[in-house]
Amino acid sequence: MTPEKLVEELKQACPAGLKSVILYGSAAAGDHAGKQSDYNVLVVTGDLGLGTLNALSKAASAWAKAGNPAPMLFTEERLARATDVFPIELLDIRECHTVLHGEDLVQGLEIDTKNLRLEIEHELRGNLIRLRQSYLLTQGKAKAVADLMTQSLSTFLVLFRASLRLFEAPVPSKKFPALEKLATHLKFDVSVFQTVQGLKDGTKKAKDVAVDELFGNYLKTIECVIDAVDAYINKGE
Repeated sequence: MTPEKLVEELKQACPAGLKSVILYGSAAAGDHAGKQSDYNVLVVTGDLGLGTLNALSKAASAWAKAGNPAPMLFTEERLARATDVFPIELLDIRECHTVLHGEDLVQGLEIDTKNLRLEIEHELRGNLIRLRQSYLLTQGKAKAVADLMTQSLSTFLVLFRASLRLFEAPVPSKKFPALEKLATHLKFDVSVFQTVQGLKDGTKKAKDVAVDELFGNYLKTIECVIDAVDAYINKGE
């Protein structure tokens, strides 16, 4: 199912209450990797009561079966009130999005970047904790460790791009150019993540990579970024 087809089904399901459908993420940024990427959409409706959810469920289910995350749902009021707790996501959406239907309800969102620092550290630390927990279950098997890195890569690249906002603006819309910019501030080896991307897209094989060493460097770089964000917060900048 294409984003355009989703819009048509949403319009039929909710003809009066559908305010906006917005494409965001890699597809909007020009960073979409074909079948290896999904499409992310934000849907704004007049209300989000049970009747509206039921009306949208058929289209959302077909969208998810096509390999995409279910649409992110807001009312216009609740979208505006969510900027303090979702600054990473909403800054990214505000800066790079395509309106598929209705009004552009994200361009005018006011986002206080003071909240950004705390969300970045919270998300980085939480994902690092989960990464280590998951590593314990791999028992160090190379294929399982490689899979762990490839599955977590996109999340960390999004968070690294958000971290770059603390050091400069504007930031590149694509993840790897943003990573390269961040490395000029924090001095880490970008090739670690390029290798993981190669494992993800199939241009590299786990058997041809020193997976243990790669994972160790992967962890060290994540810790480096966390420490930098933490120091930024504690300086009160």
